[in-house]
Amino acid sequence: MPSGSFNRQRRGSMTFKTRLLRFQLELFKPFVEGCSLETTRKGQDKLGELMARIHRGDVEYVPREFSAFSGLWVLPKKQTQEGVIFYLHGGGYIGGDLEYAKGFATTLAAKTQRKAFCIAYRLAPEFPFPAALEDALEGYFYLRKVGYPPNKIVLAGESAGGGLIYCLCLRLKELGEPLPAGLIGISPWTDLTGSGLSYETNREADPSMTAERLRYYANCYAKNLKDPLVSPIFGDLHQMPPSLLFVGGDEIMLDDAVQLHEKLLQSGSESQLTVAPEMWHGYPLYNVKEAEGDYEKIIAFCREVLA
Repeated sequence: MPSGSFNRQRRGSMTFKTRLLRFQLELFKPFVEGCSLETTRKGQDKLGELMARIHRGDVEYVPREFSAFSGLWVLPKKQTQEGVIFYLHGGGYIGGDLEYAKGFATTLAAKTQRKAFCIAYRLAPEFPFPAALEDALEGYFYLRKVGYPPNKIVLAGESAGGGLIYCLCLRLKELGEPLPAGLIGISPWTDLTGSGLSYETNREADPSMTAERLRYYANCYAKNLKDPLVSPIFGDLHQMPPSLLFVGGDEIMLDDAVQLHEKLLQSGSESQLTVAPEMWHGYPLYNVKEAEGDYEKIIAFCREVLA
């Protein structure tokens, strides 16, 4: 029997520092909406730099080049756990280089005390679907080649990367390949058609994202937005690995995670979902105090599925 949990944290516990950060996101929201593709990419990469600084002294980096993209090993200096986390970054499929990917990969490696591997998959509109999926598949096969069996690999991703880890599993199923041990999705973008009710109900509440911006990203990436390898919410989610999902309660993309969670359970797969009230898109990446419990869940989840 499938198992699952839906944890909605209590409202009203946001710290002053987090409220200030949310206020800053709200101020910048109108400006970000009108930014060029180049400016959007630069801003995202800067965020990755800032994330990496927090745990920079706790890890070492080893680059790995592929024919079409670059990869990076993030090795914790105090590695105590086996297995590897394969992290796929977010950015609407149009942004995020290796500097950005390195940011959260560094956090994952340092906090879980196990190796992380990340890639800078090719970006749209220069390289539309299926380029990102092809690169993710090559990264997964690379980990297999260097000695990691599927039951020692956890896929993790936020936003577009959170959807991409499910697209990767659907593609592996098509190829008859074994799936990884577990999936960690943070604010996963699983429905590029934007059909969830939260796109309207959270339209004013969301401090950082708009449906119009997501529609632009989606159209840059793919023509058929209902293709399960683009929007995994439309795919067959039977026999998926156990999932651990996080989403902000004020996100317009809230339903992308909620509907994914519900469909996973309906398909007989295991899933745990945490909805954090008043939080925004990808909130655990911002090192807010409210996400400390989420990292404890990630550590426990990796320990369980990689045992």
